[in-house]
Amino acid sequence: MHLFGRSRELQALTEAFTDSVRGNGRLVIITGGPGSGKTQLVHEFLTTLNSTDARILTGTASSAERDRPLSLVGQLLGNAEAECAISHHATPAVNSSAENRRPSGPGTWPQSEPSEDETDEALWHLAQDERPLVIAVDDTHTTDPASLRTLIRLLRRSRSRRVLVVCATSGHFGEIRSAAHTELLRQPHRRVRLAPLSEASVGELLAAQAGRPLPGSVRSAYHRATAGSPLLVHALLDDSTGFGPEIGRPVAGTAYRQAVLSLLRRGEAGHVRVARALAALGPLAKAVPVGELAGTTPVGTQEAVDILNSAGLLDGHAFRHPTAAAAVLEDMDTAARTQLHGRIADMLYRSGAPADEVARHLSAADHVPARWGAGILRTAAEQALAADEVERCTDYLGLVLRDCSDERERHALSVALARAQWRTNPAAAGPHLEPLREAALDGGLSMRDTATVLRYMLWQGDTELAAQAVATLVHAHSPTEAQIIAEVEFVRQWFYGVALPGRGAPVGGLDPSGRHVRADAGGLAARVAALIGGEATDESAAAVAQALQGHQLDHLNLELVAMSLLAIAHADRPAVAAEACDALLECAQERRATTWQALLGGIRAEIALLQGDVSAASQGALAALGILRAQSWGVLIGLPLSTAISALTAMGSYADAEDLLKHDVPEPMFRTVFGIQYLRARGHHYLGTDRPFAALGDFETCGRLLREGNPSLQKGIPWRSDLALANLRIGKARTARDWAEEQLRLPGGHSSRARAMALRLLAATSKPHRRASLLRESIDLLKTCGDRYALAQAYADLSAAHYELGEYARARLVARQAAREAEACHIESPVDAHLLEDPVRQETSGSEGGPAILSDAECRVAGLAALGYTNREISARLHVTISTVEQHLTRVYRKLNVASRSELPSKMLEHRIPKLSDRWAGTHSSAG
Repeated sequence: MHLFGRSRELQALTEAFTDSVRGNGRLVIITGGPGSGKTQLVHEFLTTLNSTDARILTGTASSAERDRPLSLVGQLLGNAEAECAISHHATPAVNSSAENRRPSGPGTWPQSEPSEDETDEALWHLAQDERPLVIAVDDTHTTDPASLRTLIRLLRRSRSRRVLVVCATSGHFGEIRSAAHTELLRQPHRRVRLAPLSEASVGELLAAQAGRPLPGSVRSAYHRATAGSPLLVHALLDDSTGFGPEIGRPVAGTAYRQAVLSLLRRGEAGHVRVARALAALGPLAKAVPVGELAGTTPVGTQEAVDILNSAGLLDGHAFRHPTAAAAVLEDMDTAARTQLHGRIADMLYRSGAPADEVARHLSAADHVPARWGAGILRTAAEQALAADEVERCTDYLGLVLRDCSDERERHALSVALARAQWRTNPAAAGPHLEPLREAALDGGLSMRDTATVLRYMLWQGDTELAAQAVATLVHAHSPTEAQIIAEVEFVRQWFYGVALPGRGAPVGGLDPSGRHVRADAGGLAARVAALIGGEATDESAAAVAQALQGHQLDHLNLELVAMSLLAIAHADRPAVAAEACDALLECAQERRATTWQALLGGIRAEIALLQGDVSAASQGALAALGILRAQSWGVLIGLPLSTAISALTAMGSYADAEDLLKHDVPEPMFRTVFGIQYLRARGHHYLGTDRPFAALGDFETCGRLLREGNPSLQKGIPWRSDLALANLRIGKARTARDWAEEQLRLPGGHSSRARAMALRLLAATSKPHRRASLLRESIDLLKTCGDRYALAQAYADLSAAHYELGEYARARLVARQAAREAEACHIESPVDAHLLEDPVRQETSGSEGGPAILSDAECRVAGLAALGYTNREISARLHVTISTVEQHLTRVYRKLNVASRSELPSKMLEHRIPKLSDRWAGTHSSAG
């Protein structure tokens, strides 16, 4: 290994050797922190002496042999014997003194140990030889006193001999208080101090390894992590280059851990205890008396901190790299480590430290102190959950639950633990909530905890038992409790779609008119009740969206939020719902609330489907499915599944939709609205793949399930229109017409989308002239609700109706609208290509690049007239008087040379009027 940044130190050793060769005995003491390269420096120096005739004796002291007299001298004389044996001319003095002391193994010494006088004479005889004598001792600070005394006597007798003694030792050599060590330091000597490598020297080392200079940021990162310790730099290099030849930012792995532990084990036992205390304390190291934990004095603690800093492990009182701290703790015995954390927790608690700091160490100690532990852990769990540290929260609560013996307290802890786990994995909450069903029914839980258990039951599809529980809890003891249970029942009826037997849809405790709205979750429920129970208006939709924006995720019921977004979207305001959903999704992602991300992602995909963006709907639904495992979705898996199947079917990706239909779904799902939506999606897939009778069966099942559940949901789930479509496909036009008319006769209002679908199906069973009128009404409704996919289909139907009536120009004009909407949805055009081609026409005075023939106002009126709208209908749509419409048409007829209204479509095509004004096109198409 090549030395970097040590040329001056190596030069000092060379000068000392040169001086000793002249007959001036010399002592050189090399000091430096652990891992600073003392051993490597000595090795490099001794290598330079290979070309000389110097006799070299080397030995490494060890703290394990400090109490074994002359253990180091035994190594030195053993080296001399080995050299004599190789050269076959051993001196009698060495051989005679060594016969009874041949080591039986590395670092061992026979039972019949020689005296200090005998070893003195053996070394002195070597010093008298004509060859220069170099004695190199590593880790001198751990040398046994007898060996040190022998070396001191040799130094005293060799002042004019060709002897050089090199002692490599810790920078805190004086910490050993023995007389022998003190006496060694009193001998004349030269001190060579090894400082950590500078950043420039670390850069040279890295460049030599990489074969080229590396960026300054890489050099700085290595220096920052090691403080210039050569041992640690090389260890990081070993770990970092294990991933490839290129050297990037340092990676701390196995080699680095081993290097850290080797540095630690070289030190005193007290230093190791201090390092372990600092590793366990982390950022609290300056706030706690470390010496009390490590069993050392303040002076001893500071001494250990200084050594660990010089070794490159610490920066002040903190470990430079978290892997170093982890390695130090992992090296401890488990019992000792937990005991250390327990003592830290006790000290922190007595000093009044924050609950989260005490709880971290209680968790690491796996211990709950009898008097105060449970309270600290529960407080810290609440703080952890508020900080979105779900795993830490569940660790604390689980620890308290393990040692809790009170049944009611165990129930409360189980529910709190489940609530935390629900945020990221509802399946993990199940084992804590499942045993509490009976307690929830018997009133053994608080109302809030009961609501949590009921939500779990509903999530798993146990709607019957949840209904029974709600019925037994109607008489709540306080308005707050009444609000909690009313909210659960509201979600049960309207989100899961199951009505309480013998009761209507309205929920006790919630005013469907929206009065008494409060700024809490109950206020949100009241606003949703007003939206779905009455006439949907911009104000009622905005009120729900505003309530969603005014709460943190912690204070909202996830299912109620999802229902609110769907209610806004189905109230013909999908853009408002999308905006609110995007804001909540962003918040859920920031807070790593996986369950929220999954369900809101599914809702966002459903909103995209309602807007006709089938591509975004399929992608969003599939992404939501991938966030949670199937068992965590419960019955709600029907939501993203049905959205994905519907969107893929609309895109013509039948094979992908078929794969999704192979997924196992829970049987209880079909007792909820999610099962109904799944059946609808499967039915439409059957229609798309020419299986109309299978589709008919699914749609009939949807109707039966809705009638048995919450009939009020029927206006948002147009299963009658689905039946009309299926009957139309199997040739039963009369039956199809009956179902479509029944859908239109439903009381209580409709969403624009549901009514538009029914009108389109009714048009399919009507005569061409009647068909065009119904389709125009359907198109107007679809523009209102923003479903561009359905709008493209309706335009295609209207184009076909005009074509059947022989109105070819008008058919082409409408076909272009269908193609434009299809392009916006990223689907294939639903009209024949020939309808999109320009008809053969004579050259006219106008040209595409010339000025507009008609003004924007004239374009709007002419466009609607060309599509077949009456003057009165145009007046209502454009909010102008009938007289204004007539005046515009008069000017249009004159400019286009139109004799009658029937010629208008062909003239519009001839002059490419729709293309002359982007504003006209924008007005005439849906904005979503």
